[in-house]
Amino acid sequence: MTAAVNIDKELCTGCGSCVPVCPHKILVVEKKKARVVKGTCMQCGHCQAACPVKAVSVNLLDRLGLKTIEEKDSGRHGVSPAELVQLMRMRRSCRNFTDQPIELSVLKDLVKIGTTAPSGTNCQPWNFVILPTRSSMLHLGELTCEYYKKLNKQAANPFYRLLARLFYRDALGRYYRNYYVSVKDAVDRWEKKGEDLLFHGATSAILVTVNKDASCPVEDGMLATQNILLAAESMNIGSCLIGFVVEAAKRDKTIGAALGIPADHLLCSVIALGSKNERYCRPAGRRVVIPIVKDFR
Repeated sequence: MTAAVNIDKELCTGCGSCVPVCPHKILVVEKKKARVVKGTCMQCGHCQAACPVKAVSVNLLDRLGLKTIEEKDSGRHGVSPAELVQLMRMRRSCRNFTDQPIELSVLKDLVKIGTTAPSGTNCQPWNFVILPTRSSMLHLGELTCEYYKKLNKQAANPFYRLLARLFYRDALGRYYRNYYVSVKDAVDRWEKKGEDLLFHGATSAILVTVNKDASCPVEDGMLATQNILLAAESMNIGSCLIGFVVEAAKRDKTIGAALGIPADHLLCSVIALGSKNERYCRPAGRRVVIPIVKDFR
């Protein structure tokens, strides 16, 4: 679909900066002007980003249009490697939130920032669901709670655990041994005392979904998720990944339907967001990793 790339002949200087960065090699320079030749465009936007005079444009691509952050068109990075590493080290999973809401415009900007992540074959298979209020969080909590109540009822039955051990690689038994008690406690405290051990009082959330037919959907979804987590930290917004909701939605299709998630999409992550009610003085340490170095020279 070569029509995806447009060259402004008046602006084009024929410098050729767009040619080598095109993954599918559909650009050439002829008679001192860039030209699109036959081929498939994956709409990555490399040519548009490389052109020094803004002569190249790609259909469907534009600035993010952020409402709460000033965008820059400069090709230079705005942060040093040290600043980026510090941001990554200081981000912690927040489990203490205030009741101060996050503006919807900020949540929408976080979604747009998520879309700047790389994706397999540049298919950008994402979709996002924003839960902007505490009441919407509580509704999702109720849906999740109902699922785990049913699961705990099954797990408490020795007959079902026996069947799981014989035919399902003991999946229910592992859940019973590792999670049954803590989940039961969380459900009881949710229903009887109104304690939120699922979202920790977060006032909003962003759900990242991906098309199941993408070449590497889970990886694409988690890359977008990491962008959102780091962007939220840069705004001093607390964040926490809620895996229990992802697992519930994976097994109970009514949850995805209630959230408006398309049938051909997979829920990849649930990011609880809110104003932090905790403070850290320094980065936490990490486990020591000894990489395997293979040099085949």
